[in-house]
Amino acid sequence: MGPIVVLMAAAAVAPDQAAIEAAMAASAAGWNTGDVDRFMAIYSDAPEASFVTGDGLVRGKAAMIARYRAKYDFTDAARRGVLSFTTLDWRPLGPGHALYIARYTLTYPDGKTVSGPTSLVFRREKAGWKIIADHSG
Repeated sequence: MGPIVVLMAAAAVAPDQAAIEAAMAASAAGWNTGDVDRFMAIYSDAPEASFVTGDGLVRGKAAMIARYRAKYDFTDAARRGVLSFTTLDWRPLGPGHALYIARYTLTYPDGKTVSGPTSLVFRREKAGWKIIADHSG
C-alpha cells in the first residue's frame, strides 16, 4: 500500500508543476519571438523580486528588464538565440511556493550553445505562478 500513497502524493502536486512548466515554456516563447515583455511576464511585479547574476543582485522587474535589454539584442534573432529549458527538479516549498531547477540553453544559428543552471523560487499570485527569486549561472 506504500507505493499507492507515493503515487497519490505525486499526483497531488502534478498540476502545480505542470502550470510552472507551462509558464516557463510561455516565457521561452516570448524570448524566441523577441518579446521581452512576454519573456518577463513570468516574473512577479513585487518590488522585492530578485535576480542573482555573476555581477550581483538585481531587484525589481523593471531593473531586470533593463538588464536583459542591455545584455541581449531582442531585435535580432541570430544574436538573441533560441531559448529552451530542461527541468531538473521541482518541489513545493510549502503552501503557495515552489522551487524549480532547470538547465537553460541558448542555441545560436552558427551552432554555438550557451547553457547553465537556473534555480527559481515561484510564488502563487492572483495572476498565477510568478518568479520571486532567480539564481541563474
